[in-house]
Amino acid sequence: MSTKVADHVLQRLREWGVEHVFGYPGDGINGLLAAWGRAENQPRFIQSRHEEMSAFQAVGYAKFSGRVGVCAATSGPGAIHLLNGLYDAKLDHVPVLAIVGQTHRTAMGGSYQQEVDLHTLFKDVASDFVETVTVPEQLPNVLDRAIRTAYARRAPTAIIIPGDVQELDYSPPTHEFKMVPSSLGRSSWTAIPSDDSIRQAAEILNTGDKVAILVGQGAAGARAEVEQVAELLGAGVAKALLGKDVLSDELPYVTGAIGLLGTRPSYELMRDCDTLLTIGSSFPYTQFLPDFGKARGVQIDIDPHMVGMRYPYEVNLVGDAKATLERLIPLIEGGRGREWFDTVCDNVAHWREVMERRAHLSADPINPEYVARALDPLLPENAIISSDSGSAANWYARHLTMRPGMRASLSGTLATMGCGVPYAIGAKFAHPNRPAIALVGDGAMQMNGLAELITAAKYKDQWDDPRLVVGVFNNHDLNQVTWEMRAMEGAPSFLPSQEIPDVQYAAFARSLGLTGIRVEKPEDVEAGWRAGLEADGPAVIEFLTDPAVPPIPPHATWDQMEATAASILKGDADRGSMVKQGFKAKMQEFLPGREKRRD
Repeated sequence: MSTKVADHVLQRLREWGVEHVFGYPGDGINGLLAAWGRAENQPRFIQSRHEEMSAFQAVGYAKFSGRVGVCAATSGPGAIHLLNGLYDAKLDHVPVLAIVGQTHRTAMGGSYQQEVDLHTLFKDVASDFVETVTVPEQLPNVLDRAIRTAYARRAPTAIIIPGDVQELDYSPPTHEFKMVPSSLGRSSWTAIPSDDSIRQAAEILNTGDKVAILVGQGAAGARAEVEQVAELLGAGVAKALLGKDVLSDELPYVTGAIGLLGTRPSYELMRDCDTLLTIGSSFPYTQFLPDFGKARGVQIDIDPHMVGMRYPYEVNLVGDAKATLERLIPLIEGGRGREWFDTVCDNVAHWREVMERRAHLSADPINPEYVARALDPLLPENAIISSDSGSAANWYARHLTMRPGMRASLSGTLATMGCGVPYAIGAKFAHPNRPAIALVGDGAMQMNGLAELITAAKYKDQWDDPRLVVGVFNNHDLNQVTWEMRAMEGAPSFLPSQEIPDVQYAAFARSLGLTGIRVEKPEDVEAGWRAGLEADGPAVIEFLTDPAVPPIPPHATWDQMEATAASILKGDADRGSMVKQGFKAKMQEFLPGREKRRD
């Protein structure tokens, strides 16, 4: 039997070490599906319930494995459905390859069924590389280059294969004019800045008395070096959300997340520092960085296109975080005064007490902060945690303590709803021997999380550690947008857009043969989490939480809270509870002591 183009696609993916392809079938990729049958499902085709979920699963797989995530979809609507997940990969700098079908070449330009101009469709999201295969000899170079580009640019790429091309006999490029041969593999490489720029950076850092460090996901491979430079500089370390798992939160000088979802000590760190070192982060919210002219700045980033655009840094070091820090550290002068360092550590300790008190405030029926706080000490040391967008991301950012060995991520830049569960599924295929936990709001769960429970049920027996725990914050409200309307627009909640149905999430999980637990009282929260983590397969733990508990920004003052309260007392459906919970939460910053409170 001759080798078809579709057969060679799968063979080439296997040669690149691709083990999974996340996809959904359709006649635009029938040739590929037939090839999968001949190849005995190698690489494994992982069937989602929707192509967008396939793309998200590929993103989650890539984020947690460090390998390229591959997704596949049919022509027309299938290709269109991939876009949101691919944009998530683009904005979070994740290597993903999309393989999509297209109508037969003979029908192109004829307004044929499901014919979409896929080059135009993908030219932005896969701007680093998108190409259509029109003849067999073109294939190896296009596929190899798409994979190399995805790795090198940390970006999504796309290859489009018309249905009739998939079924052609494969023939490799020949040694002649206008043929493009190709080869497998990519060597490892490390970018480092010049010695002069390293010395300039060291001079700036050595003059600082109050040094702040901001780390993002680009610092993930430099954990030991970041710790060393922080201790030499006597610095506090704040983390962008995508860098949550870069350093252990058990270190006393790690101030936690930065930004609207961040912590008070991170806000104070940036407000009061005189020197800023940013490592592997493109955190965009300038208002949470030091005032211009107050702090000198040094940035380290591997991407020359991403340096120097968030803050007026004096030195921009283009290079790998680990390799750059290894060259910078010998030039850093240690032994500086401890007053700043001690202040940072004291602020962190105080904030932890504040968050403990906030979590134990009474609510109706359950305080969502307590849901996250109760999970924190129960997290397995090798847990992989995903968070969806929405108010759940606030509790993920502030209450979960990252410890060595844990991994965590969310849609950091696109901030799209609906990624939490498919991220966790992608993580399970990347690391089938580790437990995955997804924190998801009820809005995201209704959007697509419920359907992806079917995917979890389908594949649960193929994971060495079958645990995939989905914690659902059920508050009948699209809560993050509700609070943004209140705080940013000074407007009451608009119920027709914000109120959502009360769905029986745990019951739905049980209908699939999964563990499903509905928690309605605070005293049952910890037991609910324990049951999910002890289950012998995927589990949904549904918590009935209070939508009136506010995700208070770290910089919120009493005056700002009073103004917000006054603006929404005019007509907010939840005005009484909202004001009460907001002031109770803010009050915890001013109370002494370490005792837990339920008032």
